[in-house]
This record gives sequence, structure tokens and C-alpha cells, in this order.
Amino acid sequence: MATNQRERKEKKEQNRDRRPKAEARYVRISPLKVEIVLDLVRGKAYSEAVAILSNTRKSACEPVLKVLNSAAANAENNNNMPKDDLFVSECYAGSGPTLKRMMPRARGRADRILKRTSHIVIILDEKKKEVAPVKKDAKKTPQKTSAIVKDGNKAAPQKKSGTRPAEIPDTQSERPLTNKPNTKKPLGTKKDIEVKKPATTRKETK
Repeated sequence: MATNQRERKEKKEQNRDRRPKAEARYVRISPLKVEIVLDLVRGKAYSEAVAILSNTRKSACEPVLKVLNSAAANAENNNNMPKDDLFVSECYAGSGPTLKRMMPRARGRADRILKRTSHIVIILDEKKKEVAPVKKDAKKTPQKTSAIVKDGNKAAPQKKSGTRPAEIPDTQSERPLTNKPNTKKPLGTKKDIEVKKPATTRKETK
């Protein structure tokens, strides 16, 4: 039994998140109001997040800024991380216990007042430095040299092999004899083509 507990504890310690973080518990503000402010700083750099929280008019900015500064101090003192390289990796707010109060109303009735609390958690992380890729030396390609004849004169460059489709000639005499019907218009002018008109007959009158 003791060995199983020890193994579980060691395994939990190995998988523990070692990123610097800070948490504020039982803050007297609704978690919905805190989430609005946390959405502004999620994924931002530390210096940029501090500037956003300092210039935003929201009631949740003050407790969130305190938690952010606490997380940055933990990163600097415990993990030797410079503040300039930090950014907000994760931040969220959970609901804490709700305080219930009563407000008297007319005719002896009473309304319930819910005073909510929240737990604010901010986790920081260090930016990964981008390493520039090492450029490989391009392989030197041998220069093409033209063939030289024994006499010292350069040989004529050889033409690339390939047949170009011949254009269809316009005149009938130049066209090749094929079995396929000619789709082009007949040669000649309108005067050469005789148009046969139907013969008109006059009706015999009595």
C-alpha cells in the first residue's frame, strides 16, 4: 500500500506543471466580470498585458493586475526567467462560494441577494526564441561550355527536337488531300456562285 502511494506521488511530481503561476482566491467579484478582463490579456506579452490592465476601466482590472505581477515575481525569483520574455499562457476564473443575503420588500416579502466570489489563476510561460535556419551552401553547378571543333571554331548550337503543328493554308490548292470534310467556308465570291431562282408562272386570264 505504501509503495503504491509513493509511486503515485512520484508520478504526480514528474507530471506537475512547472510553469510560474499565481492564484487569488475568494475575490469578492463575479467570475463573469473577471472573464471579460482575462480575455483581453490572454496570449499577450507581460509588458503589454500590464499596459492593457492599467488603462482599462473595469472593476476586475485591479485584482487581475495583482495576480499578474505576483506570477511575474514568481517566475523571476523562483525560475530565473526575465520578465521581458514572459507572456500570459493561461488565465481563467472559477466560481467560489456565494454569500447569500436578504433584502426586505413590500408586504413582508424578501428578495435574495447573491454575492458571488471567484478564484483567479494566471499562468505565465517563456517565449520560445526562434532559431534562424542555417543556409546550406548551394552546390556549384558546372558551367556549360560550348563544343569546340579542332580548328578552334565554335560548333553551332543544336536545335531542340520537337515538331510544331503546321498551320492550315487558306487556299484549296495548298490544302492537303484528306478524307475529312472541309469545315471552312467555300472559296470564291458571291458572284461566282449562281443562285437559281424558282421560275414564276403567270396565271392565264380569260
